[in-house]
Amino acid sequence: MDKLYIICLEDQREVLNAVAEDLAEFDEIGIVEECESVTEAESLLDAIDKRGDLLAVVVSDHVMPGKTGVEFLTELRHDQRFGMTKKILLTGLATHQDTIRAINMAAIDRYLEKPWTREQLTQTVRELLTTFILDAGLDYTHYLPHLDQQVLFDRLKR
Repeated sequence: MDKLYIICLEDQREVLNAVAEDLAEFDEIGIVEECESVTEAESLLDAIDKRGDLLAVVVSDHVMPGKTGVEFLTELRHDQRFGMTKKILLTGLATHQDTIRAINMAAIDRYLEKPWTREQLTQTVRELLTTFILDAGLDYTHYLPHLDQQVLFDRLKR
């Protein structure tokens, strides 16, 4: 079974811990990694690629020192190694213009505002993870308990 990664990118440690805790249920089928900076996330991308593992989902804050989440997600969009990776912008400080840039330039899959609920975040990740697994041609039966059944049904009936 392929190793799947979910990266959580947030510069505030307490928020990062909360995101990772909310996503802990996905530890059974993959690795939930916490990154406090874009630099740390970029190093992790290289390591994931070198091991031949798969980056399924990135959950990124927008406002961070140095490079913003939208800038990071835009670069990720254009990185051929991670073309299928699903992208979530999770932020409370993005302006309307930031959100438009995230959609147009980074091709984010979802936008969630802080504060979020555990149910909202896990359901969003579950839906995108299901889409990623199907798009990547992985054997979804290995991941079945953690997949969104409606997304799976809709995709399989096509």
